[in-house]
Amino acid sequence: MNDTFGRVFKVTTFGESHGEALGVVIDGIDSGILIDTEAIQREMDRRRPGASSLTSPRNEADRVEIISGLFEGITTGAPLTMIIRNTNTKSSDYSELSTLFRPGHADYTWSERFGYRDWRGGGRTSGRETAARVAAGAVAKQILAPMGIDISSSVLEIAGRKKEEAMLEAVRAAREDGDSVGGIVEITATGLPAGLGEPVFDKLDALIAHAMLSIGAVKGVEFGEGFAAARMRGSENNDQMDENGFLSNHAGGVLGGLSTGEDLVFRIAVKPTPSIAREQKTVDIENNPVTVSVKGRHDPCIALRIGPVAEAMTALVIMDLIMLAR
Repeated sequence: MNDTFGRVFKVTTFGESHGEALGVVIDGIDSGILIDTEAIQREMDRRRPGASSLTSPRNEADRVEIISGLFEGITTGAPLTMIIRNTNTKSSDYSELSTLFRPGHADYTWSERFGYRDWRGGGRTSGRETAARVAAGAVAKQILAPMGIDISSSVLEIAGRKKEEAMLEAVRAAREDGDSVGGIVEITATGLPAGLGEPVFDKLDALIAHAMLSIGAVKGVEFGEGFAAARMRGSENNDQMDENGFLSNHAGGVLGGLSTGEDLVFRIAVKPTPSIAREQKTVDIENNPVTVSVKGRHDPCIALRIGPVAEAMTALVIMDLIMLAR
């Protein structure tokens, strides 16, 4: 199993949803960098469960502990290790699911690949794994900020609705029905230099797509005009230039796999949460047909909390490419 992302700025995550803790090791980080631990915590608070009536009621503080690589608030050049302890687990919620495969989850595929699985909350495949990514991304964001690079996200739609109150009402309705809904989230990175990335296999957009699709709930990625470009003419889609630079940004800030210097703009499609209370058909580990209603504490819409995760993965890609170029 590969749990490491990046080539120079390497991030290795570990831990399970209902284990003692989650964590991340950042290898390749420069020495002499002042780290604001409260800034890391603010990013964790944006992602953490239990902060809203429309998210999972699992109330985790998600306090980050830095246990190596930092001395007097400054990186030493040694691997920077952070852990997030699990303090509000209820593994008993999953005991009835230990012998069957939940629809929409990795239960079946994990069992086929490894033969044995941690059924408590999905183990390593749980969305809770992303807490470690956010901690690492928060560090990358701090290093990128003095370079003028900023990364943000916004929810564009949920359940096909684009106005905020309609989105939230769709989430409420799904929760009351024992169901869930998906959404579309847009991520923007500003201040990138032109020429960041590689022109063949390791294109900037290819690496971003890899990073986004490594997030369990993401099922699609599009840059700039994305799929809409398939319905446009070249004269409409091309980003023309004059002496002042680009006149548009239909490409989403990437041409030929390299950054243009314009804003990097892309969107991710987030699937509905697979853990729902409504009864669904599945099979148990002996291939007997059964029905299942997934109990426990789950988000009715993952799109509401996925923004900080997508931002973190974007920061890790950009950080690694900058260090590679250097």
